[in-house]
Amino acid sequence: MPLHVSSHPLVADSVARLRDKETEPEEFRTLARKVISLLLYEATADLSLQRGVVMTPLQEAPAAWVEKEVVAVPVLRAGLGLLAPVLELLPRVSVGYIGLERDEETALARIYYNKLPRLEGKVPLLLDPMLATGGSGAMALDLIKEAGGVEPRMICVVAAPEGVRVIEERHPEVRIFAAALDEGLNDRAFIVPGLGDFGDRLFGTGT
Repeated sequence: MPLHVSSHPLVADSVARLRDKETEPEEFRTLARKVISLLLYEATADLSLQRGVVMTPLQEAPAAWVEKEVVAVPVLRAGLGLLAPVLELLPRVSVGYIGLERDEETALARIYYNKLPRLEGKVPLLLDPMLATGGSGAMALDLIKEAGGVEPRMICVVAAPEGVRVIEERHPEVRIFAAALDEGLNDRAFIVPGLGDFGDRLFGTGT
């Protein structure tokens, strides 16, 4: 199954505080970075390594380096909140951007921005905090594949079963790394219990 839901206690603790409606944007941003850092360890655990040696102050020592460059692709705008840990932790990373806007009436997404670097021979990592209907995630993965991306992987904070099914159907090879799998979608296609609008809570733009 392409879905991996983290069982790490620190992830659970952070998700609980992300869900709390009393959590202010500054703390929300800190918690989001922590969750993504932990998920990133899991999502990159199988990256291929190039092996060699380095010279320590005392003698040669066996060493290993991440072989392939990772391309982080945040879905604008909420995905920007997941980008910083990727840039901090990965040794070689470039960044692409996909802008998708959801129509609140139809819950369908439309593309308004698409800027991706060369993806051949690299590891695409899609960053989209909320996997709800799966429409925007599947659309972003379409664009990544059209740009030459092979076997992309996806990191999200909260996923709904409906969205997971869409990704499984349209992109069965993609592995999804999530902090939580929730009950489902409400009649407005929002994840429940969820944590509200991730972008609004991240940037303090909610009402």
